[in-house]
Amino acid sequence: MQLFDLIDKTVSGLGFELVDFETSPRARLLRVFIDRLPVEDGGGDAEKSGISIDDCSLVSNQLSRVFLVENVDYDRLEVSSPGLDRPLVKPADYRRFAGKEVQLKLRVPLGNQRNFSGVLEGLKGDAGQEVVCLRADAAVVEFPLDNVDRARLVPKF
Repeated sequence: MQLFDLIDKTVSGLGFELVDFETSPRARLLRVFIDRLPVEDGGGDAEKSGISIDDCSLVSNQLSRVFLVENVDYDRLEVSSPGLDRPLVKPADYRRFAGKEVQLKLRVPLGNQRNFSGVLEGLKGDAGQEVVCLRADAAVVEFPLDNVDRARLVPKF
């Protein structure tokens, strides 16, 4: 089993979502970002609940046990929240956070512009052909999901 799949299965088994996973060179540092699973209750803003230190500790302890059983060699494990400026990594993230303000950076410029910010309108199209829709400056801009290098939520205080 791949390390990513092992971590994803463990994190989701504890009732959390694996947002992102990073390793240092030679995989000596494993950095795991977790979030609460989206709640489908039809009302309210589920994103306000956040991740606590106890949540990170729970996931860290469980991952440590799993890594011991699976013989995963590492020096340090860090488990944390993705933060207020949460990255959008998976296609489901673009659907989940539709209506939120985001900042995007493209791999290949569109027009002479690589950086965009605005309100995420969502994702349309089929798997592999998804298109991100972003309302920026009173116009909707569309670009292929595979052209997005980075995307993050803009924190609201």
